[in-house]
Amino acid sequence: MSLFNLPAKKAKTGARQNVTPSLVQWRFVLVIALVVSVFTGLGVRAAYIQVIAPDNLIQQGDSRTMRTRNMPTYRGIITDRNGVELAVSVPVRAIYADPKIIHEQDGLAQQDRWEALADVLGQDVEKLRSKVQNPKRRFVYLQRQVSPAMADYVAKLGIPGIYLRRESRRYYPNGEVTAQLIGITDVDDKGIEGLERLYNDWLTGTPGSRVIRRDAKGRQVEVLKTTDGEKAGDLTLTIDQRIQALAYREIKEAMLYYKAASASAIVVDVHTGDILAMVNAPSFNPNDRSNVSPHRMRNRVITDAFEPGSSLKPIAVLSALEFGSVKVDDIIDTNPGWMRLGGSLVKDHRNLGKLTLEEIIQHSSNMGTSKLALGVPKQFLLDTYYNMGLMSDTGTNLPGESNGLFHERSRWSDFELATLSFGYGISVTTAQLARMYATIANGGVNMPLNIVKNTDNQAYQPEPQRVVSKASADAVLSMLESVTQRGGTATKAAVPGYRVGGKTGTSRKAIAGGYGDEYVNIFAGVAPLSDPQIVTVVLINEPSGDLYYAGDTAAPVFSAITGGALQLLNILPDDKQVTSTTWLNGERNGS
Repeated sequence: MSLFNLPAKKAKTGARQNVTPSLVQWRFVLVIALVVSVFTGLGVRAAYIQVIAPDNLIQQGDSRTMRTRNMPTYRGIITDRNGVELAVSVPVRAIYADPKIIHEQDGLAQQDRWEALADVLGQDVEKLRSKVQNPKRRFVYLQRQVSPAMADYVAKLGIPGIYLRRESRRYYPNGEVTAQLIGITDVDDKGIEGLERLYNDWLTGTPGSRVIRRDAKGRQVEVLKTTDGEKAGDLTLTIDQRIQALAYREIKEAMLYYKAASASAIVVDVHTGDILAMVNAPSFNPNDRSNVSPHRMRNRVITDAFEPGSSLKPIAVLSALEFGSVKVDDIIDTNPGWMRLGGSLVKDHRNLGKLTLEEIIQHSSNMGTSKLALGVPKQFLLDTYYNMGLMSDTGTNLPGESNGLFHERSRWSDFELATLSFGYGISVTTAQLARMYATIANGGVNMPLNIVKNTDNQAYQPEPQRVVSKASADAVLSMLESVTQRGGTATKAAVPGYRVGGKTGTSRKAIAGGYGDEYVNIFAGVAPLSDPQIVTVVLINEPSGDLYYAGDTAAPVFSAITGGALQLLNILPDDKQVTSTTWLNGERNGS
C-alpha cells in the first residue's frame, strides 16, 4: 500500500460525518397547523358574524344598551258648551314590585319598612308581602293611582324591588252633578259608563315612543328613534254647566223634600235639540266610588220608562186637529163625566160638562181626550205617537237608552185607545217626553236630541222632519198656557215674567195584576211661549209625603229650573204683565 494513501484512508474510516438537522420536524408542523387552524377559525367566525349573520350579535348588544320608553298620553278632556271642564285626567303614580329583585337583594328582611309601606297603602302587611313571595315573577302591582305625596313617601322608603310608574286618573270637577251623564273610567283609564264609555275610542290617544341608548350606568347617551303618538280627542258637550248645576240642586232638594225614591230632569233647546241639562237624584261622587251602589249610577232620564199619564194628552188633541175631526174652536161634550167602553169605565174626577179643546187640556179631562182619540182612525192616532218621537231612540246614542214600552196590537178595543189618550198602556222615558214637547214647540218639526257638539266624532243622526202642521202644533202650544194659569192643574209651574205652557202627569205605577199606591209625577213644559226656546221635563218618582200630585211636586220644580235657565240664557221676559223696563230695573237692583 502506498504511503501516500494511508492517511487518507484512515481519515475516511476513522472520522464521523457531520449531518445538518432538518427544519421540518413533526412537532413544528403540528404547531403551525394549529396556529393556522385557529386563525382560520377566527377569520371564518368573524366573517360569519360580521357578514353572514350579524343580527344576533347586534341584538344582544342592543338588549343591553337600548330601551324603548313610552311617552305619556292623557285621556281627552270633556267640557260643556262654554268650555267648562267636566272631566280631566291628572297624573298619578302606580306602585309595583319586582319579586325577583326583592329576593335577590333580601328586601323582605326590612320588616319595619314593609310595615310603613302597608300603613301608607292601607293594607295588611302580611297580605302585602305575600304578593311578592314568588321569586320567579317580575311584575306585581301593589296599588294603582296613588297620590303624588304617597308616591314620594314610598320612594323614600327605599325598599329594594319596589318601584313607581307613571299613569293617569280621571277627575270630575263637578262631582255628582254630572256623574250619570259623563260616566266613569276604570283603573286603566278605560270608559265603562256614560259618555266616557260611548266615546272611549275618541277620548283615548295612542302613546308615542322613544328608543334610546344607555351606558353601563343606565344614563341616556343617545336618542335613536322617536315615534309620535296620536293625540286624544276632546269632547265638547251641549250641556250648559250653569243650568246643569241649577237643575241638579232643584231635583235633589225636591227628592228630599217630597221623600221621593228618585227625581230626574232634562232641559232641551227647542230649535237645535241640544240638551242643556240632564240630571238625576240620587247621584254619586265619581271621584270616590268606594261605596257606590249600582242604582245611583243609572241615568234615569234615558233608561227608566214610565207611564206618563196626562202629560200625553196634548197628542190626542193634536191628532184630532191634524186629522180634521175637530177645529180649534170646537166644543166637546163630556157629560155626564163618565162613559163605559166594553165593560170598562172611563171618567173624570167630576162632570166637567162641555169643554173647548183648551179646557180639555187645562182641566186634564179623560173624557175629552178619549172622545178625541176615538174620533180619528186607530192607525192615524198611533202614527201620531210614533211621529212625535215616542217608542224610538232620541238620537243621543247614550248607553242604556230605552225606547220605551209599547205593545202594538192587531186589534185595539175602544177602551185601550181611550186609556192610551191619557197616557196609560204606554211607557216612555223623560228624554222621549222632552223630545215630544220640543216637537210641539218647534212648530211640528221633530228634532233628534243632541248631547255632543263635536261634528267629527258623532254617530249618524236622522235629519229633522216635519211630522205635524205648524198650525196644529202652534194651536196646541197656545192651549198649554192655560194649564199654568188660574183654573189650570199646574199654577205652581208659572214663571214670573214669562209666558210658559205645559202639562202635568200623575200616574199610578203598575204592579202585578194592576196598579199600586205609588205615583210618578211629571211636568213637561215650554218657555217662553211667544218665542219658544227651551223645554223642561221634571219627574218625581214615588213621592211619599202628603203631596203626591204633579201640580204640587213636579210643577214648582219646573218653575225653578225653567226660570233660572231663562235668566242664565239671557232670554228676555215676554209676559205682557211685566214690561221690559220693570225687568231691567229689577235685574239692575239684583231682584
